Amino acid sequence: MLRIVQLEGESLIAEVRRPPFAHDRVEYAKTSPGQVVERLAGAAIAITNKVAINAAAIDALPDLKMIAVSATGTNNVDLDACRARGIVVSNIRGYAEHTVPEHVMALLLALSRNLIAWRETLQAGGWQRAEQFCLFDHPIRDLHGATLGLIGSGTLGNGVARLAEAFGMCVLRAERKGAMAVRPGYTAFAEVLAEADAISLHCPLTAETTGLIAEPELRAMKRSALLINTARGGIVDEAALVRALKEGWIAGAGFDVLTAEPPPAGHPMVDPTLLALPNFLLTPHVAWSSRPAMQTLADQLIDNIEAFVAGAPRNRVA
Repeated sequence: MLRIVQLEGESLIAEVRRPPFAHDRVEYAKTSPGQVVERLAGAAIAITNKVAINAAAIDALPDLKMIAVSATGTNNVDLDACRARGIVVSNIRGYAEHTVPEHVMALLLALSRNLIAWRETLQAGGWQRAEQFCLFDHPIRDLHGATLGLIGSGTLGNGVARLAEAFGMCVLRAERKGAMAVRPGYTAFAEVLAEADAISLHCPLTAETTGLIAEPELRAMKRSALLINTARGGIVDEAALVRALKEGWIAGAGFDVLTAEPPPAGHPMVDPTLLALPNFLLTPHVAWSSRPAMQTLADQLIDNIEAFVAGAPRNRVA
């Protein structure tokens, strides 16, 4: 009987249907790195979200035939080792096409309209003591007429572009950093950095994109610009971002991802002095997790497994 092991059941709140073929499915709420090999022993199909399945684990699991990643990003799986063994790796695509773009726009709106600062003003009694009907303590900027730079133009980047254009924003799609030529419909990377009033990241974390936005790029942005990251934490040099926010290289940032999740004690992005800034918003990797999006993900996850068992793998990355 086909054995299916899900390593992180708690990472998905949805109805996960049972595949129609004979199988034995085991679900663990969470799995530590040291438990991966033990729990996947004898499994033909592994389901993982963020738990790493590295080359050493793959070598120790001779029965493993498929890794079904319950996310779009696959940087937690050693794809080269899977290819060498003939293990199929499938990911999830398009499930967050509405929820992530909406989260991006929520971060942009909150930062542009200074909602955190206004909340703090009211908590301190500022409006209650005012001598007129409104206050002008914190500047408010409209999205209408502003320029949004997109780094990454897949499903999520295009979803953000659609919403941004509905707000009246001008959207620039950035060409790859260091590209020798600029494709039609794209703008040179450096030009996007210089012209955008806000930049939103939607590229995968790879060797090429690790540290894509570091001190030189942050200093090249407008001092009035916002940086939004709902992609992967490692795309941005976090130490440089902290300096940029505290020293005013950019106007603000909204992040949903970090290099370490959950962040350990002492992580610079959860330092109380940073979290207290009204121009920095951090959410705990939840942009993807609306209930409709998670159900779409769960359905597609089982679709991928059923397709593999039927001999016609889909959404293959390896």
